[in-house]
Amino acid sequence: MNDDMLSQDEIDALLNSSDDDQDQEEEHAVEDHLSSLEEDALGEIGNISFGSSATALSSLLNQKVEITTPKIVIVPRSKLRNEFPKPHVAVQVTYTDGFSGENVLVIKSKDAAIIADLMLGGDGNSPAEDLQDIHLSAVQESMNQMMGSAATSMSTIFNKKVDISPPTIDVLNLDEDQGTDQIPDDEILVKVSFQLKVGSLIDSNIMQLLPIKFAKQLVDELMNPADEEEPAQEQVSTSEPQREEKPVERGSQVNKQAEQKDVPKSGESPQLVGGAHGKDLTDTNVQSPKFQSFESVQLNDNEQRNLDMLMDIPLKVTVELGRTKRTIREILEISSGSVVELDKLAGEPVDIHVNDKLMAKGEVVVIDENFGVRVTDISSPRDRLNKLR
Repeated sequence: MNDDMLSQDEIDALLNSSDDDQDQEEEHAVEDHLSSLEEDALGEIGNISFGSSATALSSLLNQKVEITTPKIVIVPRSKLRNEFPKPHVAVQVTYTDGFSGENVLVIKSKDAAIIADLMLGGDGNSPAEDLQDIHLSAVQESMNQMMGSAATSMSTIFNKKVDISPPTIDVLNLDEDQGTDQIPDDEILVKVSFQLKVGSLIDSNIMQLLPIKFAKQLVDELMNPADEEEPAQEQVSTSEPQREEKPVERGSQVNKQAEQKDVPKSGESPQLVGGAHGKDLTDTNVQSPKFQSFESVQLNDNEQRNLDMLMDIPLKVTVELGRTKRTIREILEISSGSVVELDKLAGEPVDIHVNDKLMAKGEVVVIDENFGVRVTDISSPRDRLNKLR
């Protein structure tokens, strides 16, 4: 300090400290929007819904996919540039049934390129450096399958139908203000971050952005599932007085019989009283159920057409010569010319499987220089249908 004047360094230090204090106060105010209980509830929703999404993505990419337990944080819209400093890919998904809201999936451009390469038939080791429309379409389809599977899981969680609209995708580059229209307009957002592993190709994060209002709606639906049952309870309570207003002669007769404890005389059948309204069941005609045999079912024209459509569904037919068990050492020692002995004798019938279900047995034949199998023993139609279930 010179003549009660602050130096430039001291002025800069004071300005920086005031900015830091302001940032801390802002972060503290944002964190107050979501309690620890609400964070746990959102984490549980994400854990269950994205667990099924991992299965759907694994089937699409033909790779082992793992999505770990999510981490919940609160992010102001003004700090999104700090959260996503590099170009990412944003996929916006809007709920059309069950909920009214939207969320955004955000993944790194490099991870999106690997997913696109796998979707397009590649091995994921040579992803495109620049994402073109075809790559974005492939990623969009994978995210569509993921969120569709997540919506199905949410239907189970919330016990109601949950559906989504087809997602929209764009490259997200906040420095160049690209793809920002995919981000919700809310000032306070919830970021649900999952660790995503795809085989040995991807070990990164996939993030979900939710408006704070929509996040609280999900938590409220999860924590208060009884709200939907109140109208049914009210209906039951209002129907009780109507039942009491009905004539009670039949009920009086039942009460008198109960008080007198009448025992039926010899040769008389006891009087049965029951049913939803105490109905006299003495004269009720009870018949044994009759079931139509499977082979004699008669189909109408519509049913026959539906059955004809099912007849065109392709099934995988495999013929198994035999099986054996070997240790890892023995498997590694197999080379060209090695002989693997099976558990079946020469000339023994081979097994015929349809969709991995044993359907018949047969013998191997040669037809025009091609191998074939002649069916020697086959299950009945009923058994075959039962095995296909």
